[in-house]
Amino acid sequence: MEEDIDASPRAPIPGIGSTPGDSSAPKKTKGRSFREEAAEAEHSARLSARFDSLVSHGDPGSERYLLNDDVLVESSGGCSTEGHNVPVVGMKFSSIEEIRGHYLAYARSVGFPIRTRTTRKSAEGTIRSVTFVCCREGSKKRKTQNVLHPKPMMQLGCEARVTASCDGDGVWRISVVQLVHNHSFSHIKSRLYRCNRNSPAYVKKKIEVDAMPETSLHKSFQSAIVQAGGYEQVGLLENDCRNYVEEGRRLRFSAGDAMAIQSYFNRMQVKNNGFFFSLDFDEESRLRNVFWADNRCRRCYTYFGDVITFDTTYLTNKYDTPLVSFVGVNHHGQSILLGCGLILQEDTDSFVWLFKTWLQCMDGIPPQGIITDQNRAVENAISIVFPHTKHRWCLWHILKKLPEKLEGMLATTHIMANIHELVYDVHVINEFELRWKEMIENMGLHDHTWLGDMYAARARWVPCFLQKSFWAGMSTAQPNESINAFFDGYVHAKTTLKQFVVQYERALRKKVEMELQADASSFAKMIPCLTTYEMEKQVQEVYTLCKFKEFQTELFGKVYCDIVSTVGGSVYEVEDVCINGLDMKKSFQVLFDSRTKEVECTCHLFEFRGTICRHCIVVLIRNDVSFLPEKYILHRWRRDVQRAYTRVKIDYDGWVCTVQQQRYDDLCKNFQVLANMVVDDEERTNEIMEWMERELASRVGRTQIPTTAIEQVSESTLADPLHNLDPE
Repeated sequence: MEEDIDASPRAPIPGIGSTPGDSSAPKKTKGRSFREEAAEAEHSARLSARFDSLVSHGDPGSERYLLNDDVLVESSGGCSTEGHNVPVVGMKFSSIEEIRGHYLAYARSVGFPIRTRTTRKSAEGTIRSVTFVCCREGSKKRKTQNVLHPKPMMQLGCEARVTASCDGDGVWRISVVQLVHNHSFSHIKSRLYRCNRNSPAYVKKKIEVDAMPETSLHKSFQSAIVQAGGYEQVGLLENDCRNYVEEGRRLRFSAGDAMAIQSYFNRMQVKNNGFFFSLDFDEESRLRNVFWADNRCRRCYTYFGDVITFDTTYLTNKYDTPLVSFVGVNHHGQSILLGCGLILQEDTDSFVWLFKTWLQCMDGIPPQGIITDQNRAVENAISIVFPHTKHRWCLWHILKKLPEKLEGMLATTHIMANIHELVYDVHVINEFELRWKEMIENMGLHDHTWLGDMYAARARWVPCFLQKSFWAGMSTAQPNESINAFFDGYVHAKTTLKQFVVQYERALRKKVEMELQADASSFAKMIPCLTTYEMEKQVQEVYTLCKFKEFQTELFGKVYCDIVSTVGGSVYEVEDVCINGLDMKKSFQVLFDSRTKEVECTCHLFEFRGTICRHCIVVLIRNDVSFLPEKYILHRWRRDVQRAYTRVKIDYDGWVCTVQQQRYDDLCKNFQVLANMVVDDEERTNEIMEWMERELASRVGRTQIPTTAIEQVSESTLADPLHNLDPE
């Protein structure tokens, strides 16, 4: 279906593209020179050209959409032929390698991976025919040994291919060309496909020259990235490398840490649109507290700021100033940085300043939940700055203290086992209260001060008190990832304040690359379904690989569950014989609403982690519910959603921005210039707003993601919900 494009003349925008005789042209301002007015006119003309190109963009003869911000894809499923190296029947080549190189260059420019499908040989053993196909060709057969833990697969039955044959003169000619695919493409992600991971010669030479046995893989890989000029230029993933050495570039500061870091932040504000920082000085003008966050961190908060962790345990410089970090979890379950700081003293005033500054950076929107270590000053500051935010302690850090706190007691091992059982296996508050008191009585722990204090604060750390609140899957059984995942391997006890800023950029660069790799995997691969249940297929099509695996674990876990009783068709008692991988029986109560098909379990896995539990799945299947209600398909775990922060220009040292990121940055800057030009004139402001509203209305629906076997996006999922567990 062709689109009707409005080609009628548009009313001129005052001050933009106006002719000298136009009454809407800007009038001469008293005191301004002719050169200043000429410069402004030239700038306005450039802006006019930009906006006119936006207005007139589009081809009325075809129906197209932009996929993942980087590839123009025909609605028929075929590749755009506007690029180079498009294979055509009859093309001649001198060798198989030349054919492959030509097709590979085309595939990379469009955004799909290729592989050799078949080769046919003559009676003499000489290759006479070869076929290259898209890597999503075919349908992978599931091996019986992988039925419980299937690996992600790329095969989707794509028929795109190129076949060439060799004649008697040794000339290769393309005989078959099929350019139509049945899936989406991504030019940005194409560098991550195996067929495109080929390191330049100078990078390989550096590996050979600088390789040392004691050098860690991580440090060696970072060295190669810096020298090559970014991840995009290396052509390899970290898993492909083995013996690199660290030869990292370092940001040079002048004498004086305070002035150096302020100078660095000033430069970053110029380079990075939206970079935020704040410095706190004491009465003697000495640097006391620091906070900063780049534009990507700030935009990430829009999507993943519902729950954060806050950590103050890592000291990074000679002044004994602790590093603090605000961390969230993305749609792959990976840690993402939402802000970073350095503070002089771990007191209430310092944390109040830090939290208020961070809140200002995030447009005044507090998180729904925050996880911290046990720290009285932090707790006081949270009650002041985030009075309505749920606050809990990191369970892993508490359990780690058990050997120290119980040292010298005769039954230390037995006490620890009891506490672990209470923490992980009890889901009802009354049961926890009863069994804790029994443990204290039976083991004579009435006088144990630390256990008494922990019991008094049980609502801060015991899961059964917290499970009705959403914590985004931030594990209470694993170490806190907020610091180690970002800065372990980048900083050490003697790292100075000046050095840390450089290491900070390296860590952020690494995390962005990891997210891109996870995006590419979820974009190009699918984990096979274990069952024929429609709800499994439903989740497979929209969730990232990581989150689909979590759902599969619960779906398969239903084989250990049995409904032992029911009351009125709305209350079910489900017996689970496998708890946390152990052979033990436990009963859970599931409430079922026959009208809305919604369920609620006493284990509260969905409320706590955002993944529906096996007990609820059993009840839904018993009631012939084939598809999960939309409530249980969370927006934050979907892979088929365009998230605006991925288009934010990245200025980390050694990172190469994509064309789309640079274009997005240019648009934002010019929109800001335009706003500054007209903001003092109500009439001109209204005309600009009307023009923008017309453009938005005319373009809604043109740029959209296709519905394919891989990606399905509804209008509701394209919204940008803020801090919603289940967007309406």
